Amino acid sequence: MTRLSGQNLLLRGYVVLVFVFVFTPIVTSFVFSVNSDRFPTIPLGHFTTHWYETIFADPDIWEAFRVSALVSVSVAILATFIGFCTAYTDYRYNFTGKALYLSLALLPPTIPLVIMGLAMLALLARINMSGQIHSIVVSHVVLCSPFAMAVVRMRLAQINPDLEPAAWNLGASPWRAMHEVIIPFCRPAIASAFCLTAAVSFDEFAVAWFVSGLNKTVPVMILEILQGNTDPQINAIGSIVFAISMSLVVIAQLIFFRKASAPTTTGI
Repeated sequence: MTRLSGQNLLLRGYVVLVFVFVFTPIVTSFVFSVNSDRFPTIPLGHFTTHWYETIFADPDIWEAFRVSALVSVSVAILATFIGFCTAYTDYRYNFTGKALYLSLALLPPTIPLVIMGLAMLALLARINMSGQIHSIVVSHVVLCSPFAMAVVRMRLAQINPDLEPAAWNLGASPWRAMHEVIIPFCRPAIASAFCLTAAVSFDEFAVAWFVSGLNKTVPVMILEILQGNTDPQINAIGSIVFAISMSLVVIAQLIFFRKASAPTTTGI
């Protein structure tokens, strides 16, 4: 018992250290975003919201947030739909080349983002689609769809495989069975995938930097500000981006795990 207690204590200490290591830079950014001094130095100056007021008064920052919001919502819708279709295909069908199909479907996140950005730029430039908002959407859909596919596929792994064939035997068409059985069961995963892909798209920088042209997203805007000088606005913008992204991720996790573990009336 003493040995197990010691192991649990070590494990908890390790987890705490990991969280401290990960979140210390983020907390630091929050602190300096409300610090009156222009440079991030110790001791701190007095509390101020000046840097937030500055970015909220900048129309270019608002435009970057508008582009990021438009892109992330569009990407979330398309990536979630594609991810659901891919996950259902993997769940329901066996066919020649399925392993290759799944490998290609899950490949984009494994490719270095710089290489992905260059490849998307070359492709979109060849078909005269580079430098537009939809260029970012297309590129991010390619990048984010595997995340949606993974989330939905985890949910489908929990379903009773006899439920859909039972609906067919009772006279339901494949589309009716999809609407009445599969989609209701996957609804938590679909909502979770939507939030997760929106967060990934909102945060992504490298690919957006290559294909965005003059349509800057927030991460691209941050880079441009950093290239000019050390600007405390970066901490304020970064804090807002982090809050938005973390909110989406937390919502995704809460929806998936709470709804996935809740009992259903259909006996699923």
